[in-house]
Order: sequence, then C-alpha cells, then structure tokens
Amino acid sequence: MIEEGERLLLVGEKREYYVKAGAGELGTDLGTLDLSTLVGASPGDVIRTHKDVAFTILRPRPTDFFTHARRSGAPMLPKDIGMVIAYTGMNRRDEVLDAGTGSGIAAIYFGNIARKVVTCEVRPEFAALARKNVESAGLENVEVRACDVLEAGGQYDVVHLDMGLSAAHVEHAYTLLKPGGYLASYTPFLEHTFIVLDAAQSLFRDVHAYECMERELVRSGRGTRPSTRVGHSGYITVARK
Repeated sequence: MIEEGERLLLVGEKREYYVKAGAGELGTDLGTLDLSTLVGASPGDVIRTHKDVAFTILRPRPTDFFTHARRSGAPMLPKDIGMVIAYTGMNRRDEVLDAGTGSGIAAIYFGNIARKVVTCEVRPEFAALARKNVESAGLENVEVRACDVLEAGGQYDVVHLDMGLSAAHVEHAYTLLKPGGYLASYTPFLEHTFIVLDAAQSLFRDVHAYECMERELVRSGRGTRPSTRVGHSGYITVARK
C-alpha cells in the first residue's frame, strides 16, 4: 500500500511523471490528477485524469531515480555503476563507503544491493540534495554525510570514489578496506586514471582499469543501426586488497 509522501511514477502511453503521493495536483495537457488519491493505492493500479486519460502507478527503481531525481551535476551512468557492482562483487553482506556523492544516484544503486552504504560529499548543499533523493528512494541503509572522505574511518568491503582524486585518496582507501575488499574509482580522464593506477600498484595485489563503451541500437522503417551518441563516459579502476 502506498503511503503519503512516497515517490512514485505515473506511466501513460507516451508519458511518465515522477510525483509524490499526498496533497496537491498534477496538471498536464492530458488532464489533472489528484495526488491524494495515490495514498492507499497499490503499484499497478490505474489512475485517470479528469480527461479520462489513464496512468499506471509504479514504485520507482534505481534506474528511475537516475532519470527523474534532482541532480547537482552529471551522475555516473548506469553502465559504469554496473561495472563497479560487477567487478567488486558487491552483495547483501557488504558495507560500502562511497565518496563524491553528488546527487546520490550511485549510492541509491548500491543501497539496493549492499547491507549498508555510507556516502561522503564534501559540499554540504550537494549532501543535502543527495539526502533528499535517498529518502525518496526509501533506503534506510544509506547514510549521507557532509564530509571529506580523507577524514572517514571504519572498515568496509568496498570503497568507491567518484571525485577529483590524488594518491592520498587511494592510500586512505587502502586503510579503510577489509582484507579482500575492493577499491573502485571512476575517473573521466586518463590523466586522473593514471594517478589511481600508479598509487594502487604499490598497495593492492590486483589492479585493473576498464573502459565500457556503450552503443544503443536505433530501429526505424529504414533499418537498424547503432546510435551516433558518443559511447565513452569515463574509466573504472578496480583494485583488490
């Protein structure tokens, strides 16, 4: 049953809206929706505008927060987040430290997998936004801290860094990892990747860097071909303690 204040998707034939259940209305060219009627409904139920246009109620998944949540900058793409999850073997037993929170999108993905996620964001205004996004995702196992990751303590199974990096960040991540744990970093430029690789080689026993190129297929009446969008986003470095 949907509760007041819960974030939802309203999905129509060619439209979808990211809304909050409770007081208020959603006005569209397809008609007006009373958002209070969402409270007490269930995912899969159908709600209709005053013009009798139907929308199906869905609970958002991490992919939907990537699309619809408020952003403080450009988040990591799902393909890169997926590489971090896959190459670290992140699982329901893990405690994860995430740094460079931004809007909290990666932390939301991790929070749906790991037992606990602590995410550090040095800019308080970004941390406040990320905290709202995490609350909207209904994740009680994700803690957003407004702090410098170099001041973080504790022991973690995975440390993920998505920020401007120095050798000191790699060295500190090593001290935070449990034996057998993984460091994963996202870097947009090769120069930043080299900083991570050079610092990690002398500390970690297994270090690899990856680039995941993505091409979406576009199908039309003329035929099917790859999209012309650029497939590069950044580099993922994974190192095991």
